[in-house]
Amino acid sequence: MSELRVFDEADSARARVHTREFDTIRRELGEVGIRFERWEASRPLAPGASQDEVLAAYQAPVRRLMEERGLQSVDVLGMVPDHPQREAMRAKFLEEHTHSEDEVRFFVEGQGLFCIHKAGRVFFVLCEKGDLISVPDGTPHWFDMGPRPSFTAIRLFTNKEGWIARMTGDDIASRFPRLE
Repeated sequence: MSELRVFDEADSARARVHTREFDTIRRELGEVGIRFERWEASRPLAPGASQDEVLAAYQAPVRRLMEERGLQSVDVLGMVPDHPQREAMRAKFLEEHTHSEDEVRFFVEGQGLFCIHKAGRVFFVLCEKGDLISVPDGTPHWFDMGPRPSFTAIRLFTNKEGWIARMTGDDIASRFPRLE
């Protein structure tokens, strides 16, 4: 189940908001310009479905979002708990960074934790199956897939080269809990 915790940026010990209620999550994130939606597949997907099968099952919402936002490319990323590069991949996303385009992710299965640093707060958004999140360009954030990642996500990009990050140099991510 999706979850939102909102912290003051200087206090990682106590969440000001803690909810699993979808409408509250969407409202809280929407107030700071973060899009949060739920999508459903048009057909059942077997575990380990191919990129083509995943994209076919979500063709209508993917196409709608691409047309609405001018997105140019899409792919599917899958991570499994025994992936040989899981530690390096996790570390790559754990530092606070920004992008010159929105970071748009849809969770087909599994989970991941987006941590967004905005308006003096840190928003912990645990995304799970069916969740779409769009972090606006220029917004400082980090992503934690956990020590044994297990997810499949559709990634949508404006830049055809895909994910390009600019590290902020702020150590804030190290002061907040990890997905364990």
